Amino acid sequence: MKQTAKNPAPPLNHWQKPHVIIGSLVIILLGAYILIETTLTQGVLYILGIALGFTLFHARFGFTSAFRRLMSVGNVEGIQAHMIMLAVASTIFAIIFATGFTLTGSSPSGNVSPVGVSLIVGSFIFGIGMQLGGGCASGTLYHVGSGQSPTVITLIGFIAGSVVGAYHWGFWMNDMPSFQPFSLAESTNLGYFGAWAVQIVLFAIIYWVTVKIAKRKKPPMIKTLPTEHGWKRIFRGSWPLITAAVVLAVLNGLVLIVRGSPWGITSAFALWGSKIVSAFGIDVSSWTYWSGDRSASLTSSVFTDSTSVMNFGIILGAFIASSSGGLFKPKKIKPGVALASLIGGLMMGYGARLAFGCNIGAYFSGIASFSLHGWIWAIMALLGTFVALFLRPLFGMRNPNKNDSFC
Repeated sequence: MKQTAKNPAPPLNHWQKPHVIIGSLVIILLGAYILIETTLTQGVLYILGIALGFTLFHARFGFTSAFRRLMSVGNVEGIQAHMIMLAVASTIFAIIFATGFTLTGSSPSGNVSPVGVSLIVGSFIFGIGMQLGGGCASGTLYHVGSGQSPTVITLIGFIAGSVVGAYHWGFWMNDMPSFQPFSLAESTNLGYFGAWAVQIVLFAIIYWVTVKIAKRKKPPMIKTLPTEHGWKRIFRGSWPLITAAVVLAVLNGLVLIVRGSPWGITSAFALWGSKIVSAFGIDVSSWTYWSGDRSASLTSSVFTDSTSVMNFGIILGAFIASSSGGLFKPKKIKPGVALASLIGGLMMGYGARLAFGCNIGAYFSGIASFSLHGWIWAIMALLGTFVALFLRPLFGMRNPNKNDSFC
């Protein structure tokens, strides 16, 4: 949103220099450890994670808030940014998939997953959970990094729910109806160029519909955030949503090139939680979820897991970004919000396992990979968001109102 004289952005706080110094030291030391103990690839992915966290915080780039604003008051700014992000990412992904270019030496693989009952149920549950938990998967990580206290509880619930989802994985995969993964590029005769063209048209149609919605509903706009001007804006203050959308798309493309698969988040939560419960004597290796290729990660360091390394980077990137603007200020947690955060985290963790990913792995990377499951995930998460609008007030959480000046 443009700043105007009528609605100037509030001033930025002073740099939190001790936080920035400590955060920078942690980033350097952890990066050195990753490079020494693992591989250069892991180190690069760690840096990309930091860049993702930095970007997410500076634009307050929301998936949860974008869905909530759309369903509650018809604000479409976030969804429009999503369409730009998905269009750029689809373009980059199409080129990478068509050329087969990666730094791994093997062909790139997209996030293309089955369409079935587990996807429908999981994404619907996730949609409710992210509205109660105060953030999606990416939102939870960057909120934790920027000092938003309730999301620490959300993350704990997220990890716990992921473990339960991994435990129930066999039931949902083997006993519930499901179709084979469907790629708009590979499951049809369209190819990557044809699939790209179809998706660009879909993004354009959705964008056009959002313009019509905004004209009809005249919703409150997103509140202007404090910012610097010129080159200082890169490090302090807010970024335009569209700028962040393009940056996130490019970074996701770089992740695909570096590791051969797109950005994801929640598989790491299942790994962390499973390692924790296995330390208490529970044989998680016997679960269907941990059979096959996944089994090796149970006995390996989390720093060898690329998704975990990126998640650590996202938290640290958001910490540096928030501290640079003087905005790292943990606050007391209200009991109702704490309960909602825990329930929301549990629902997101469980839902993400069933739905083959979250707002990043299924929605962002899934659609950019031309997977049908990404589109279905988005529809069901929107429906879950609608239901959650009636649940949030029960926990003392406010929804945007059409009479608000900003949302």
